[in-house]
Amino acid sequence: MDYSDFGYSYEASPFMTVVYLAIAVLGIIAMWKLFEKAGEPGWASIIPFYNVYVLFKITWGNGWKFLFLLIPIANIVFMIITMVKLAKAFGKGGGFAVGLIFLSIIFYCILAFGPATYLGVPQDV
Repeated sequence: MDYSDFGYSYEASPFMTVVYLAIAVLGIIAMWKLFEKAGEPGWASIIPFYNVYVLFKITWGNGWKFLFLLIPIANIVFMIITMVKLAKAFGKGGGFAVGLIFLSIIFYCILAFGPATYLGVPQDV
């Protein structure tokens, strides 16, 4: 028995493809604006790996710490701490950090298009 007998298809839905593409473009635009607010080049948001380097540079002060993401399990902890530091770098609190952890695209847009300003690398977390 094949799943196609039940109406399931292995093909990509054109509608969902457009939705995913729109979300990806929105994320790139939000990261572009976020990087520009932090004084970094906006084009860095479209370069894979370099965008993570720049994000870590904004939050940790040292971009090379993104290499910690290559360590299993620890990468989850580092990304959570990075989102907390990103919230603090823009003057936001713990609730906003939780939003960045679970709904990052939406909260990137809030940071990028809202009145938040970059305060610098947070010194304490």
